[in-house]
Amino acid sequence: MTALSRGTQYVEPSPSQQRLGDKLAGMIPGAVAVRVSLTHPSRQWPHPYTVAVDGRGEQLMLSGSTTKVAARWVLRSWPEADWTRPHTLDLATGQLAVASVRSR
Repeated sequence: MTALSRGTQYVEPSPSQQRLGDKLAGMIPGAVAVRVSLTHPSRQWPHPYTVAVDGRGEQLMLSGSTTKVAARWVLRSWPEADWTRPHTLDLATGQLAVASVRSR
């Protein structure tokens, strides 16, 4: 793994993982990244959850189905990732990094 700034790590994306970034960017207009986790804010058990952010770092509104579908696509594309921690997918590069703890 290669280290990014602030100590986060990512796995170099495969071509199919890079295409997933393009698909999600088309599905979520204005999004530049998605943060995926198994910690839904209103659930007590593991549940796929996505937060999309725009270029200014502002959170975008997503429907419940978009939140779930996007999370499942990312989870299935990186099964080797440690999903006990949230991850951020850069939609432009397809790079998946361990997400920072802060949230908006």
